[in-house]
Amino acid sequence: MKLLPLSKAAAAARDATLSYAAFDHLATMVAVISPDGQCVFANASFENVLGLSRKSVLRGSVFDWFVDSQRVRDTVEAVARNDFSTSRLEALLRRPALANDPLPVHLIVNQMDGQPHVLVELVEIEQQTRQDREERALGQAKANKELIRNLAHEIKNPLGGIRGAAQLLEMEVESKALTEYTQVIINEADRLQALVDRLLAPHRRPHVVSDVNIHEVCERVRSLILAEFPRGLAVKRDYDISIPEFRGDREQLIQAVLNIAHNAAQALVDRVAVGDAAITLRTRIARQVTLGKQRYLLALELHIEDNGPGVPEAIRERIFYPLVSGRDGGSGLGLTLAQTFVQQHQGTVECESVPGKTLFKIVIPLP
Repeated sequence: MKLLPLSKAAAAARDATLSYAAFDHLATMVAVISPDGQCVFANASFENVLGLSRKSVLRGSVFDWFVDSQRVRDTVEAVARNDFSTSRLEALLRRPALANDPLPVHLIVNQMDGQPHVLVELVEIEQQTRQDREERALGQAKANKELIRNLAHEIKNPLGGIRGAAQLLEMEVESKALTEYTQVIINEADRLQALVDRLLAPHRRPHVVSDVNIHEVCERVRSLILAEFPRGLAVKRDYDISIPEFRGDREQLIQAVLNIAHNAAQALVDRVAVGDAAITLRTRIARQVTLGKQRYLLALELHIEDNGPGVPEAIRERIFYPLVSGRDGGSGLGLTLAQTFVQQHQGTVECESVPGKTLFKIVIPLP
């Protein structure tokens, strides 16, 4: 079979793809463009965000992808003329699949040594904000872990002494009224001991790793929730069955998802009474995800969504802190434990909440 020679344009595109192939390993969007906006190369992240093939991206002018194209054009031309070696600006990136929802990006335009082209890097503003938020959450979780561990041990030692003294005192007194007081001391000491045990539970239990099917986890949680709320609550499935198994602790993940779903069910009590309460368990594949400063090609996204009143604004920023609860009588430990278990899988858990919709998103890297 005789191979046809490549056209000059096709050969140039092939050479550019080979020369800039390393950019495909970056999580940020990168494009190499000529001063007039012609795209010479676009990396995989750029393709994914635009929702277009590389061939389609290379066909047009990069300036057409921005809402304020003239501002971007002026910046690129200024860098190409050597007015600046680098320049930064905020811009809105058009996406064909989401025509009415342009993506806010931070644009970095750089010169390329010995080449007439300009390197354009785009960072999603929301992505940067999310990474900063994840770093803060991870640091806060580590601080919480040390605080809880130290506080629990400080409480546990004198607590045993208090309970033992109350038991000895109960053996000595003959008055029934006084015995009732010693029983109050013993019962309250036992209640505090149970709280301490719950605080220490995630740090005591070994991490048991095996193959985990996330949909088996979701089905287990769904059955437990429906057993407790058999009427007035629908637990809907929206699964991507192509998601592969991964290595993890099945029981920890069940507990994490159950804690979040159970909180949602308890927040829906008014809608359960009406009969229109709903929790949705949704699984999706995310691509090119950065978690804890590490980039992963694929990640699992598990959404736990409800149509309840939303998280109270006063505690919205603190819901993963220990002993913070939006419900009377709540221990404030369920979400803290869920976050701990997810982080032990190198993942993150976030919450977005408005009245009528609360969404918890668990992201865990896949092999």
